[in-house]
Amino acid sequence: MTRGRLDQHILDAVRSDVAAAEREFDDARAWLDAAAQEPMQPLGAEAWVFDPEFTQVVLVRHPWRAWVPPGGKVEPGETPREAAARELFEETGLQVELLAQPAAVAVRSFHPELPATLSLSYVAVVDPSTPLTGESGQPAAWMRLDQGWESYFPDDESRMRDLVARWR
Repeated sequence: MTRGRLDQHILDAVRSDVAAAEREFDDARAWLDAAAQEPMQPLGAEAWVFDPEFTQVVLVRHPWRAWVPPGGKVEPGETPREAAARELFEETGLQVELLAQPAAVAVRSFHPELPATLSLSYVAVVDPSTPLTGESGQPAAWMRLDQGWESYFPDDESRMRDLVARWR
């Protein structure tokens, strides 16, 4: 991964979404303020896709991270929202509108050998009968929120449940 400075319009979009995020974890706002002063790791973005009843979420079976929300690295010139929508389409075949308010912002490492970076989570609501087309070797599936799943990010489950509980 290449470290670099974010273009000002991208940094503005990141700051706006971080400020608007419903939940903040890992002191993400302070982390961004410090990290934005120098070249930083690429950002992460993901989509939390729920069914209309908010009882299920779409997850992707990553080869070593286990079940995780669709997402990945924010590419140069791309906002985190754009990256979340792109990754969602690439990993599930879903091309849907993300809700206006970001769900969460966190600081996390996507690999044990990589430093932590900022990750934004966005929400979409999709009919569970919509077909999912996962990437080769990385199937996508609907998982119930009331039944646990194995994940490299074990806090995701409780964070999603907390978000859904706030909306009910």
